[in-house]
Amino acid sequence: MPYWATTSAIVFELVSGSVWNLLTIEWIEIQLQHLGYPHFFAYILGAWQVGAAVAIIAPGFRLLEEWAYAGAFLLWSGAVVSHLAVGDGVESWSMPMVLAICAIMSWMLRPAYRRLSQTRLRPNHTAAVGQDGAGLRETRPREWAIAVGLLVVLYAVSFLTLPTVEDFMHKNTVELGWISE
Repeated sequence: MPYWATTSAIVFELVSGSVWNLLTIEWIEIQLQHLGYPHFFAYILGAWQVGAAVAIIAPGFRLLEEWAYAGAFLLWSGAVVSHLAVGDGVESWSMPMVLAICAIMSWMLRPAYRRLSQTRLRPNHTAAVGQDGAGLRETRPREWAIAVGLLVVLYAVSFLTLPTVEDFMHKNTVELGWISE
């Protein structure tokens, strides 16, 4: 259960972040400007967030999943460092810090069948996978249906809540002093 809780949190943030970045909502524009990043950086981040969300939630792509976790950690730890570098307070960098920690936890809590044999926390554990990676279980169509269904729901929620998010984030940027009304 802790695996799915942390994984759902990071996948939802990757999904909603991709929507925000690819549509470049006001919050993204202001934040990028505040941190000193160019406008086009939002599109790069958004595209990679889509890929990371899919790679983490989809079954059977263990190596790609490893890279996606690394990318998600770099995304959020980079956000923490960026906010610290410009002197922002804890209200600006605490959420990316929590998400970076969730990414680490999700990666560590993955079931054995979602891991590469080289990334086992306990090297002698061979119940789900043989010593050389042989005996890996097949992904079932049901697992794919759940992954695709979850992504569709998360993208729908991200798009449907976008107007509310934009209003909330506008107020947040004013409170932070990044813009004035």
